[in-house]
Amino acid sequence: MAKKIKKGDLVQVLSGKDKGKQEKVLEVRTADGKVLVDNVNKVKKHTKPTQGHAGGIIDKLLPINVSRVALVCPSCKKAVRVGFKIVKDKKVRFCKKCEAVIDK
Repeated sequence: MAKKIKKGDLVQVLSGKDKGKQEKVLEVRTADGKVLVDNVNKVKKHTKPTQGHAGGIIDKLLPINVSRVALVCPSCKKAVRVGFKIVKDKKVRFCKKCEAVIDK
C-alpha cells in the first residue's frame, strides 16, 4: 500500500484532545498504521531511577492512528485528501482540492 503521509509532512489533527493542531510528522509506523506527530498526544511518564538516568516525570509522545490526521496541502494551506497519479513515469501524491502535486 502506498503511503499518503510521509515523514516530514505537515499534518492537521482531525480528532481528539489536540484537534486542529498542525504539526510535522516525526515517524510513520506502517506495521500498525500509526504516526508520531510533534507536540501531539504528549503524556507525562513517571520513571524509576536507574544507573543510566535519574527518575522523575518525563514528557513522552505517543503515536496516533493515521486516520486521525490529514495532510496539509502546501499550496492551498488546508487539510486535504490525497490521491496518486503518474507524472513522467513517476508516481506522485496530489491534492484532491486544488490538483497540485505534493511530491517533487
